[in-house]
Amino acid sequence: MNMISPEAVANSKRAWLKILARYKKPDRRRSAVELAITLIPFATLWALSSAAYSYGHWWGLILILPAAGFLVRIFMIQHDCGHGSFFANRYADDWIGRGLGVLTLTPYDCWRRAHATHHATAGNLDERGMGDIKTLTVAEYRQMSWRGRFSYRLYRHPLVMFGLGPIWLFIFEQRLPVGMMRSGLTPWVSSMATNAAIAFIAAVLIWFVGLGAFLVVHLPIVILAGSAGIWLFYVQHQFEETEWAKDSEWEFQHAALHGSSYYDLPPVLNWFTGNIGVHHVHHLSAKVPCYRLPEVLRDYPELREIGRVTLLDSLRCVKLALWDESRRKLVSFREARMAA
Repeated sequence: MNMISPEAVANSKRAWLKILARYKKPDRRRSAVELAITLIPFATLWALSSAAYSYGHWWGLILILPAAGFLVRIFMIQHDCGHGSFFANRYADDWIGRGLGVLTLTPYDCWRRAHATHHATAGNLDERGMGDIKTLTVAEYRQMSWRGRFSYRLYRHPLVMFGLGPIWLFIFEQRLPVGMMRSGLTPWVSSMATNAAIAFIAAVLIWFVGLGAFLVVHLPIVILAGSAGIWLFYVQHQFEETEWAKDSEWEFQHAALHGSSYYDLPPVLNWFTGNIGVHHVHHLSAKVPCYRLPEVLRDYPELREIGRVTLLDSLRCVKLALWDESRRKLVSFREARMAA
């Protein structure tokens, strides 16, 4: 049996970095169009939904669903801005990102710092804790008290993870720079400025459409979009073939390519989610603009087979909750109990 040498593996990873460098340059005109065709429909759907409520046409509130989809897409553009890949101009990306952060209820500078940590440590068992979903190893879980186990199981329950969790995160937790209290003034300025802008826009909208319309329209949009966002982030890293490693064995390129999934979604969902399902490529080269990620898969179809998760497959990811170091895979609580 022929064995692939470590040098060949390393060269292969460097080759991918060189290949992806060709896709880093954004088309700024395309970026501007992408921004416009996301913000304008979102504002239109929001206005139509509030009008439907005001005139008693409750059936019109169905427009909240596509509006939530556009809010997800707004977050994905904000996400590209955080990586400096949307316009490839730090000043433009940062200020557009801060503006979009008001719509997504996300303090941009705080989120950008936490997300950079996530990219730098994803899949590293010794660097968990910031910008990721809390994941324990089987051994860590077994060593916990019954209260600790109960708390972790509650945290990983789908109703909490994808229901109460997004409400807590986007509406309450992100109003303060949680976890960044000792990082200087920037997190505070980011959080307070975002809060002030949110309060101002909310006040203006309430003045125009009324408190009832604002709450009935905007809260469901935020909650639905937040739940979808958490779901996407979950599936991108909490899938059966994902890989985690101790710091001594962890390697960035390998963790990026094999610790992140390719979430193979239908075209319309790919559009609303800004192609973020091509997550393994994104982690390998975060400077590739979201609208160029499909180009990479088109030109290098072999990437479609790495970490591929279909929509049906993703439903089975919900049960995965613990990293089994001996088997090097994510397992469910039941599997961990049976192995014990």
